[in-house]
Amino acid sequence: MAKLTLKNLNKSFYKNREAIHAVSDLSIETKDGEFVALLGPSGCGKSTTLRMIAGLEDITSGEVLIGERKLNDLHPKDRNIGLAFENYAMYPPLSVYDNISFNMRAKNVPKETIKKEIDKMASLLDLKDLLAMNPSALSGGQKQRVNIARALIRRPEVLLLDEPLSHLDGKVRQKMRTEIKHLHNEINCTTIIVTHDQLEAMALADRIAIIKDGVLQQFGTPLEVFNHPQNEFVAGFIGEPPMNIFTVFATFKEGSVYLVSKNGKLRFNVPDKYKDYLEEGKEYRFGIRPTDISVVTDDQPYSTELNVTVFENVGEECRIHIKIEEDNILSIVSEEIYKLDTGDGIKIKFDSDRIHIFDVNTGERVEKQKVLI
Repeated sequence: MAKLTLKNLNKSFYKNREAIHAVSDLSIETKDGEFVALLGPSGCGKSTTLRMIAGLEDITSGEVLIGERKLNDLHPKDRNIGLAFENYAMYPPLSVYDNISFNMRAKNVPKETIKKEIDKMASLLDLKDLLAMNPSALSGGQKQRVNIARALIRRPEVLLLDEPLSHLDGKVRQKMRTEIKHLHNEINCTTIIVTHDQLEAMALADRIAIIKDGVLQQFGTPLEVFNHPQNEFVAGFIGEPPMNIFTVFATFKEGSVYLVSKNGKLRFNVPDKYKDYLEEGKEYRFGIRPTDISVVTDDQPYSTELNVTVFENVGEECRIHIKIEEDNILSIVSEEIYKLDTGDGIKIKFDSDRIHIFDVNTGERVEKQKVLI
């Protein structure tokens, strides 16, 4: 096991003498044996970060350390890091056995030792029946298991996984996700996975580093980033279905504070704990997840009353969509089964502990509420 530390990591490319910052002042410290996900949209710098850790990209500035050992000037082969590529990168003429053992044979490791190590790895990753086969005969999931086995056979201090599931279809992807989590628990190796799939990151990682345009937005546990996003980007990026987010303005009346949509269709009372953070007449971005909105009966307290635009019953849950503005739809997901038609009026209640309010200019949270778990 090993602790991986990134200190003020920067990577700049130059195009027409103009600097393009792929990674900007990124600082992350993992724990020994921790599983960390680098999550963000395509082009945000997460794969570039992984390649700098592995030594495949030069570091513009900053440091990469395993424990107290600085890696910046070390050759990739001397870093004791295992890397499983997105595209498998296997040797087509070689058998699975020879693909896994390639690195060990290059180092003149005795054949008996190689066989012993491969037997362990094959047992761990369910590869025993595949060792004599060539890569062309393998499925995508099997190729990825071989890819990971080849990275692990080196007994690395840190394992890097670069979009390992991106080429797999739904069912195989889900199965491989379970296998990777089980494998991590078995080997207890510090692991970094790069992914743009937030479900994948939430399911696998102990902590998630969310990156946008090369800048770290938030680093926390899945529950922390889901329940207490630090800014609007994190709030909108994490969660499926995505969070409802609207532009609203604050209005004060008779000691109460209301948030009102631009057209006045959405209007509701803000919980008292938010009052000290809002200014009258100022615009904000209001967010709440579809699962944190409930439909209530006439005799129950409610936040606002609206009319159904689209109703969907998908079996295990109902989905209600309400058009608030021309390009804004409020979505509600409920495990309770309703029968509603377009135009039906319903009363809805927002879970006050799950309301998020962000600054309209910076995107940052306007209040510092406790982390919900």
